[in-house]
Amino acid sequence: MLNIKINGQSIQAEAGKTVLQVAKEHDVHVPTLCYHKDLNPTGNCRMCIVEVKGGRFLQAACVTPIWEGMEIETSSEKVMKDRKLTLELMLANHPVDCMTCDVAGECELQDLAYEYKAEVPAWGAKGTRYKADSDPNPFIRVDMNKCILCRRCESACAEIQGRNVWGVAKRGFDETMVTGAGVPMLEARCESCGQCVAYCPTGALSNKMNYGMARAHQVKKVTTTCSYCGVGCQFDLLVKNNKVIGVSSNPNAPVNGMALCVKGRYAYDYIHHPERVKKPHVRRYLLEGNAKPIVNRKSEIQNPKWDWVETEWDVALDIVAKKFGELRKDFGADSIGLLTSAKCTNEENYLMNKLARQVVGTNNIDHCARL
Repeated sequence: MLNIKINGQSIQAEAGKTVLQVAKEHDVHVPTLCYHKDLNPTGNCRMCIVEVKGGRFLQAACVTPIWEGMEIETSSEKVMKDRKLTLELMLANHPVDCMTCDVAGECELQDLAYEYKAEVPAWGAKGTRYKADSDPNPFIRVDMNKCILCRRCESACAEIQGRNVWGVAKRGFDETMVTGAGVPMLEARCESCGQCVAYCPTGALSNKMNYGMARAHQVKKVTTTCSYCGVGCQFDLLVKNNKVIGVSSNPNAPVNGMALCVKGRYAYDYIHHPERVKKPHVRRYLLEGNAKPIVNRKSEIQNPKWDWVETEWDVALDIVAKKFGELRKDFGADSIGLLTSAKCTNEENYLMNKLARQVVGTNNIDHCARL
């Protein structure tokens, strides 16, 4: 343990930790933009600068390790002045369209500009330099006019998804984030997982499917578990007017954290699809008690008794239970086999196992995918 001081308060902290980590542990507010707890610190944005006694320059708290006897000021006049200047430099190259920006209300740059009362400098307001919605990716909307070069997208893609799609091109005022060697995202091996969107602090990267549908304060977040496979990822459904309009990462999800695959993040439109089956469907002949169904395919298509009929769960389950009973009585329990899915949760497969072995009385149970 090392003895240090933060804003005049003497504290003990573990050796090897950064100034930012120690500040967060002791509830000392230090603003950040490029930093995220899930990603390796890079010190790009310079918003977390602090004043260290004896130092010639202000230090980025996210990459500066502590040492014995270190004395730190996180909100001195010099620190606050430099942070405001940093914000103004960002705003000088940033569109001033918060009134119509899709992420207003959950934009970290907007929050810090409000906190520090930073405004676009008189010499700033360069205007738009890049085409909005510039990438043909069907899920991710790219607007490099709003990029602050924090490089979170690059870190998230490399460290979490392992794809290394994002990188930096050019230098100086022309410096910008690109995918691959300046090719569209899908050509650069993008999996459309949306990790870059989840970690972007501004509106540079956003979700194309629900763009313009609602702002943060207009939606209700409902935490749920993804139904696409058995991993058990959790996320928040974005609900507006009782309709799911999107998905957002839940940083407290125990299995996956902020990470999601393309299905989990973007394949939610089946929920309100007009063709979605919401109740069980049973062949008409089963409802009418016909024990000898027509098996000729041509007759099956032409015979109206083979129509699917919507019914209630109790009716459908009673029919299944009756058929199981008839099969077991006539041919024995081994004539029955149950198929489940490796994409279900472990709990669901366990219940199916109990149904097969303890209720039906058969050991013939398998699943359809070798995952």
